[in-house]
Amino acid sequence: MAPAATLEYASNAPQPLQYPRLSKHYLLPSSDTPDYIRLILTSKVYEILKETPLVLATNLSAKLGNQIWLKREDLQEVFSFKIRGAYNFMANLTDEERWKGVVTCSAGNHAQGVALSGSRLGIPCTIVMPQGTPDIKVRNVARLGAKVVLHGSDFDEAKAECARLASVHGLIFVPPYDDPLVIAGQGTVGMEVLKQLPESEQLSAIFAAVGGGGLIAGISEYVKRIGSPHTKVIGVETVDGDAMARSLEKGERVTLYEVGPFSDGTAVKIVGEEPFRICKQNLDGIVKADNDEICAAIKDIFEETRSVTEPAGALALAGLKRYIIQNNLIGAQKKFVVVVSGANMNFDRLRFVAERAELGEGREALLSVDIPEHPGSFIALHSIIHPRAVTEFIYRYNVSGDRAHVLLSFKLQSTSRQTEVREILSALEEADMTGFDISDDETAKSHVRYMIGGCQKVANERVFRFAFPERPGALRKFLLGIHKGWNISLFHYRNHGGDLGKVLAGIQVPENDSPEFLEFLEKLDYAYVEETENSVYKRFLRG
Repeated sequence: MAPAATLEYASNAPQPLQYPRLSKHYLLPSSDTPDYIRLILTSKVYEILKETPLVLATNLSAKLGNQIWLKREDLQEVFSFKIRGAYNFMANLTDEERWKGVVTCSAGNHAQGVALSGSRLGIPCTIVMPQGTPDIKVRNVARLGAKVVLHGSDFDEAKAECARLASVHGLIFVPPYDDPLVIAGQGTVGMEVLKQLPESEQLSAIFAAVGGGGLIAGISEYVKRIGSPHTKVIGVETVDGDAMARSLEKGERVTLYEVGPFSDGTAVKIVGEEPFRICKQNLDGIVKADNDEICAAIKDIFEETRSVTEPAGALALAGLKRYIIQNNLIGAQKKFVVVVSGANMNFDRLRFVAERAELGEGREALLSVDIPEHPGSFIALHSIIHPRAVTEFIYRYNVSGDRAHVLLSFKLQSTSRQTEVREILSALEEADMTGFDISDDETAKSHVRYMIGGCQKVANERVFRFAFPERPGALRKFLLGIHKGWNISLFHYRNHGGDLGKVLAGIQVPENDSPEFLEFLEKLDYAYVEETENSVYKRFLRG
C-alpha cells in the first residue's frame, strides 16, 4: 500500500468561510464565525434522541491506574454518533427544502443517520453508494426508508453521482461533517460528557476519533469554553489515515493519496474546512494508533461492556492507551473520557480482530526462529519458551540445509514486552538459535503465517502486498493485466470483512520487463507495497 506519508495540498485555495444557513443570531459578532455554544445548546437532536450513558471502565481503570470513562455512542439507535449531526442539519431545513428531499453519499454510519432522520422528519432521502457496497449496509439503510442508489465502482464515482442528483433534482446535500449544524449536533456529545461526569472540572482529557473532523471539532468547541481550563481535547487517527495531523502540522489542509481501510469510519483523504479551522484553534494534540492497537481496544471494550464496536468506534480508546504509555501516566490517577463512536461492525471482521488483539495489547509475540535441523531442537526451543502458552507453531522440514525455520507466537508473562522479548532472543542465541521479533511485520501477520509449507527459489520473482477492492471483477482485472510473459508464482488472499482485500502475490518478471511491469501496476491502480526484500518472505517462502 502506498505510504501514508504521500500527500498533496488541497487544491482549493483558502476562501473566507461563509455560513449561509446561519442567521446573524448564531454568529459571533467579533469574528462572524458560528457561536457553537449557542448552536449546541439549541440543537434539535433531543427531539428524537436520549442522552447516551457515560460508564466507568472498571477493569481498564484498574489496569492503567487512571479513571477511564466510556461515552457510549454505540448505543444510539443507528449504533453511531452520526445521527446527531444528520438530524440537527435536517431538522433545520425549510419546509420547501424538506419537500424536495435530501441526498448524501455514504456507505456507512452517516447514511443510516440521514435515513433515520428522514423517516422521523418525513423528508425523502436518497443515499448514493458504490456498487460494491456490502448488502448488509444497503439493507440497513433501505430498512429505514431511504432510497438507495448504487452507482460507480468506487466512492469518488458515487460522490459525482450524488452531486449530479442534487443539481438535477434540487435536492439538499447532507454533509457528513463539514457544516456548522452538523458539527453542533456532534458537539452535544461534549455537552453530555461534562454534565454526566462526576467532578467534571477534574477531567484531564477527552479523546475522540477523527475522520472528517466534525465530532472532535464539536466536542472541542463546547469543552474548551465550558470545561475546566486544564481539560485537553485530543483527537485520534490511524497511522495510515492521519489527514488531520498532517494538516495541523502544515497549517493548511492536505490530501492523502491513500488511506488505510481498516478503520473505515474514519477513512477520509481530506478533513473538512470548518472542522480544520476549529481544530487549529482548539485541539491539544493528535495521537495515532495502528490496526493491532485498535483490535486490542475492541477487545477491551467488549470485556468491559459485552458490546462489539467497529474499528473506528474503538479508535479513541486505542489512542488513549498509547497516550498513557507514551507519557508515563500509568498509575497517575487522572480522569479520562473516551468516545466510543460506533458499533456497526461487519461480522466477517471478527476473526481478524481476534487474531490481532493480543499483538495490539502487547500480550503476544510473533517470532521467526532459525534452529539446528536435527533431533532435539524442538524440545530445546520449547524449553526456552516454557511455561508461556504457545498460540501458534509452524514448521516445515528443510531438505536443503542444516537450519530449520520456525514461526511461532506465544503469550507474554511480564508487563514489559520489550524486556521479555529481548531476554528470550538472548536465550535463543545462547542455545545456537537465531530469533527475530516479527510482531510488527505486516506481511508476516497477514500472509506468511498462513502459508508455511515449503519454499524454493523462483527465478525473477517479485513479491507484492496488494489491496484489492472487495467487488466482483477485481481479481479478473488483475489477471487480465498480467503480461503473457509474466507468471504468477505465489498468491494468497484471505477475507477480513473489509472493503479492501489483502493479497500477497509473487510474479516472475524478467529484468528487462521492469518498465512495462511498472506501467501495469500504475494502470491497475491498486494500492501496493513491494515485499521482495522482506526478511520473512526470504526465510519462509523463497529459500
